[in-house]
Amino acid sequence: METGRSVPARSKRARRIAACTALVLSAGMLLAAPASADNAAPAPSGATRKSAPELGSQPTLVLPKRTAKESGAAGAAGTRAAAVPVKPRLDVDGDGHGDLMYRGLDGELYAITNTTGAGPYMIRRDDNEEMAKDIIAPGDLDGDGTSDVITLSATGKLSLRQHSTWSGTGPITWSGTGWQKYNKVIAPGDLNGDGRGDLLARTPSGDIYVYVSTGKVGGAPFKPGVKVGYGWGVYDQIVGANDVNGDGLGDVIARTTGGDLYFYAGSGDPAKPFKARVKTGYGFDVYNQLVGMDDIDGDGLGDIIARKPDGVIYTYLSTGRGTFAPRVAGGTGWNKAAQFVGEGGNPDYGKHTLLASTHSGYAWWYRSRNNGQFFPRDANSPYGEPAGGMGLGKYWLASSFSNDGQADELWIFQGQLFAGGNFIGRGWEVYDSLTGPGDLSGDGKGDLLARDAKGNLYLYKGNGLGTKFEPKVKVGYGWNTYTKIVGAGDLSGDGLADVVARDTKGDLYLYKGTGNAAAPLKARVKIGTGYNIYKQFAAPGDIDGDGKADLVGVDGKGDVYLYTSTGTGKIAKRVKIGYGWNIYNNVY
Repeated sequence: METGRSVPARSKRARRIAACTALVLSAGMLLAAPASADNAAPAPSGATRKSAPELGSQPTLVLPKRTAKESGAAGAAGTRAAAVPVKPRLDVDGDGHGDLMYRGLDGELYAITNTTGAGPYMIRRDDNEEMAKDIIAPGDLDGDGTSDVITLSATGKLSLRQHSTWSGTGPITWSGTGWQKYNKVIAPGDLNGDGRGDLLARTPSGDIYVYVSTGKVGGAPFKPGVKVGYGWGVYDQIVGANDVNGDGLGDVIARTTGGDLYFYAGSGDPAKPFKARVKTGYGFDVYNQLVGMDDIDGDGLGDIIARKPDGVIYTYLSTGRGTFAPRVAGGTGWNKAAQFVGEGGNPDYGKHTLLASTHSGYAWWYRSRNNGQFFPRDANSPYGEPAGGMGLGKYWLASSFSNDGQADELWIFQGQLFAGGNFIGRGWEVYDSLTGPGDLSGDGKGDLLARDAKGNLYLYKGNGLGTKFEPKVKVGYGWNTYTKIVGAGDLSGDGLADVVARDTKGDLYLYKGTGNAAAPLKARVKIGTGYNIYKQFAAPGDIDGDGKADLVGVDGKGDVYLYTSTGTGKIAKRVKIGYGWNIYNNVY
């Protein structure tokens, strides 16, 4: 188990639905039984009601055999400095070799080591419901011989924990706030030659900051950030690779949205930590994640793995010259990894699912397989049967308003708004559209957009708990030209939540987020036409595992199409992923 979570994600969702249902019943409303047509209709493609064992099973991992070549690791790149030995950043079992850690689609954290194999890993915390937005492994920061672990919360709190045993960490020894201003925090290895791991952090505008380790874990483990570069927004993946060329310094691998790979060799000077970049590969856009794995084959050089959307991973072994040997297949089933520790993409958080309702008000969950497909549909009731009530009032599904990383239901009934089962307030009948795309204000907390009948758009800042919102602020007008307003995460690739709107002509527009509550959305950009062919249009969050938001449309025949983000503010050509969804009258 990741962190001693006491309540599985699915049962929590069921509690929320049950809470809303109970509220309806208390108001004297009788929930209609499902219509016979709904009961008799065949399940849509990929939607047969059955369990999803993939959530808990382990993928396969086959890595090259480790050799004993570390003394001559640098090869043509020069001799490794003996005074600055390179240690693995994530050594769970203490054998001196790097390990692999990932969060599964079940929300739990797993570690795979050379000596103990695969097993659950626990990060201690006070809140059993909290899910870290990102997990970073900087290495041994204080020289005690164990790897330390850093977690990043959705609201920007960075917390350091010392590794305790192979199956978990100790309590928090330090926390710092304000890190939500960055879209990516990277552990590249040792940047200044003192033997301790340092941090890099990138802003949505592409500026890079270095945080040098102090050697402390109980006080401030890093010095204040110093800006050392700009223009890094061109990369959709930045991988801390530890020492790739054998000089004892941390290096970075970065990928453009076009798939070109660049190598940044460490310089040893934290004020200018990298030498000029060198192009080291192309065609890497076939992968949805690149992951820094430290030394895989025992030659002392940092290697990487790469995952394709179908879950197949490949190993790229370093040559010692900033390049990599031809890839070697490393295993299958890795779409089950919702997040790797050390992955290069921006962390994605808040929604990876759809909810579909029938005409009689019964709902089904569709959870992401993390490969561009959905798991078989799942009833929203813990008892295996759909729970009614969705036909009453207005309903939407938002990106998470709390720290649990799960989608939250929005429901307006008799003018009362409920968010995630929490009563928010009255008077919400004035709104005909609600959208919860994530954090729009820059504080890391999930926010709400509401449109009234006049077309005015209002921002309600969330409190990070999903229990209330700040007073509304008008942020737009004329939005009644849109038939659909959706959003769940980052579509444009800058790590900020975005909004997509479809107008009456079927034109599709992207409103990029700014992270500024006073003006949360940039001017619209047209990204497509002809989208009025879809009866239902929704934003499920990241479905293909690259960390960027995707879109789903259901046409009049019930065929389901997926539009994935390119990370450039555009969407890729549609792909048909299902059929038979015309039994649903709404998809959220």
